[in-house]
Amino acid sequence: MPDPVNEPHRLRRVAESFGVDAERYDRTRPPYPDTLVRRIAATAPGPDLLDVGIGTGTAARQFRAVGCRLLGVEPDPRMADFARRGGIEVEVARFEEWEPAGRTFDAVVAGQAWHWVDAVVGARKAARVLRPGGRLAAFWNVARPPAEVARAFAAVYERLAPEALVARAYRPEASAGHGYPTLVDRAADGMRQAGAFGEPERWQVDWECAYTRDAWLDQLPTQGDHGGLSPQVLARVLAGVGEALDALGGGFTMSYTAVAVTAARTAA
Repeated sequence: MPDPVNEPHRLRRVAESFGVDAERYDRTRPPYPDTLVRRIAATAPGPDLLDVGIGTGTAARQFRAVGCRLLGVEPDPRMADFARRGGIEVEVARFEEWEPAGRTFDAVVAGQAWHWVDAVVGARKAARVLRPGGRLAAFWNVARPPAEVARAFAAVYERLAPEALVARAYRPEASAGHGYPTLVDRAADGMRQAGAFGEPERWQVDWECAYTRDAWLDQLPTQGDHGGLSPQVLARVLAGVGEALDALGGGFTMSYTAVAVTAARTAA
């Protein structure tokens, strides 16, 4: 079985399951800090962006609001259809296999999606379509729940769905350098190995979001591999998480760090 930390791009079934309920995904998934979106847009040499793994268009709408023009690439036709309804042009393909047909862009961006792309192949493909000085920016919202919330959630998953990939997020090792830090390192290494970018930089923006019990349970089916759980197991997980949140007072505040790994295309 592919390693979900070191080879997440081989677990396409997870990425391509989110379209089962694209409306819920779009409604509940958090946006990105405006300061990060503006910084990426401002450091690109122009307004033409390619959004890899555009999903329902969450990040694309934010970039459009600051004056960018976008084309999306998305492997899931259900997610692509949702983004199109928002007025965004989307082509259905996996990025590694997508044909640019001679088109070039000022930036290639990927919100919560670059880990589903082979980091080296994807960076080389991005270099192919970027104009000199163009920017590749992969970014994620990294969630850091309060310690007592993480412990409560971990107990639920260990009891009800211990083999689920999402269960790893709440285990003690998740705070010891696994998960997103590894994905961020992979993205930076891919840019270096592509041989067409300057030294990658990391940009971070910390922010918070308060969740009620119902709001968190609404988002939960869109996370990780919840979509691969059987309806019966998913129902038990939702009930268990709901009970845990009731015991914690009915809600919590999630700390997020929006992390971007970004590099500029060299002229050579």
